[in-house]
Amino acid sequence: MKRERGRRGKLIALEGIDGAGKSTVARALVRALRRRGLSVALRHEPSDPKLGSLAQNVSPEDAWTGAVYFTVDRYLARPALEAALSRHDVIVTDRSFYSTLAYQGSALPARERVRLRELERSASREPDRVILLDIEPSVALRRLGGRARHRGPLEERRTLQRVARAYRTLARDPRWLVLDAREPVAELVRSAVDHVRPIRRPAGRTVRRRQK
Repeated sequence: MKRERGRRGKLIALEGIDGAGKSTVARALVRALRRRGLSVALRHEPSDPKLGSLAQNVSPEDAWTGAVYFTVDRYLARPALEAALSRHDVIVTDRSFYSTLAYQGSALPARERVRLRELERSASREPDRVILLDIEPSVALRRLGGRARHRGPLEERRTLQRVARAYRTLARDPRWLVLDAREPVAELVRSAVDHVRPIRRPAGRTVRRRQK
């Protein structure tokens, strides 16, 4: 069944510090929503690996420039995102502009944080729902321990502590759901599905089961 003309899908963002398990939960959430008959797509940020790498590398020394790189990536990817939202009931995104506000924004003075928020909202699509996988940086670093030699420049303890505090402040918004990332994935997904439950399968749509 084709989507109604002009009908837009919902954008659901998974947020949290590195090591919180966003990618695992995002994939499981997509599967759970599809089982409920919704048309769902999964996306990741950054969309352009080169821009993402530039942003990561410059951010520890110049948070504003790092934020701009991430914002340019998001701006360039926006047409494709809008097109996907016109085709699907739900887009689950592993990170959104809130990652930039948490990581780079928390390293900026208050006035520049306000400027960055305005820039992000003008360049990016704001999520309809945000799910924060909250975790202590010490636990996240233990999870990341297996890739210690390949950690990014933003995966240091002090940075993750600052970013975790920033996320908790952002999560005061009533559209956010905060989950304990130490919970089993099945429990996290169940809570996430409840959070997005107002999104219903369009009447008359036939659920297509994937062949194994």
